[in-house]
Amino acid sequence: MATAFRPKWFVVIAFYNEANYIAPTVQCALAQDRDDIMLVCVDNASTDASPQIVADAIAGNPRAMLVTETNQGHTFALRRGLAIAQELGAENIAFWDADTFYPPHYISRADALLGTDQRIVGVQAFDIYGPYDSPKNRIVRHRMALTANLLSGQGHTGTFGQAFRIAPLVAAGGPKSDDWPFVLYDHELIHRVLKQGRLTHAADHVCWPAPRRQVKGHVRWNLTERLLYALTPYAVKDWFFYDFLSPRLRARGMFEAGLRVRDWE
Repeated sequence: MATAFRPKWFVVIAFYNEANYIAPTVQCALAQDRDDIMLVCVDNASTDASPQIVADAIAGNPRAMLVTETNQGHTFALRRGLAIAQELGAENIAFWDADTFYPPHYISRADALLGTDQRIVGVQAFDIYGPYDSPKNRIVRHRMALTANLLSGQGHTGTFGQAFRIAPLVAAGGPKSDDWPFVLYDHELIHRVLKQGRLTHAADHVCWPAPRRQVKGHVRWNLTERLLYALTPYAVKDWFFYDFLSPRLRARGMFEAGLRVRDWE
């Protein structure tokens, strides 16, 4: 893929049938307060108008592109975006969801949090709903930051809020693990990335997913599984994911591809 522009940051918006949400998210990417960003929107074989909406939104912009990934599943689309980022020589990558609002300084804040310490390999942004500085969200943001400090060996955000240095992400196997075809792939990804270094976060580094994201019954990991995830030391998290949780999700049919059936909206 020939281009004279070598971005420092790559923003990947993977989407499937997001005609009602994706236009504002694309505009968030185009409105970032820096000029070293390339945007790639990866259509995961949508059947609605969302690809055309994206095409119209980025028309004529040399630092944005639309590609199609026909393999069904969000992580397939993320992997496609990562491959393009590598080809274009980007240093860092941010995964965005198509129904989420990101402030104009989002990538700049992620860049500052990554800093120059190569032992920090990724940044997690927290999800909030409603006004940033409301009394409720002040408590929510600082509570999530405290929890992430205390439980540093696990994920604290979905793929919508994850950003990484590309080299350690590739070393970890990338966003798509063939050994993990299940839901909760965002947590499994963080588990692999933590083998490469540390993650960072801040109470002021946030984004706003659509309210539908608060409905999580479609994921259905139960209280016992969630508690065990929190309490299992990182040294035995391989056991938690691949020996304990994997067969349980398989038995319940909780595969990633099932998220394309949106009975949870």
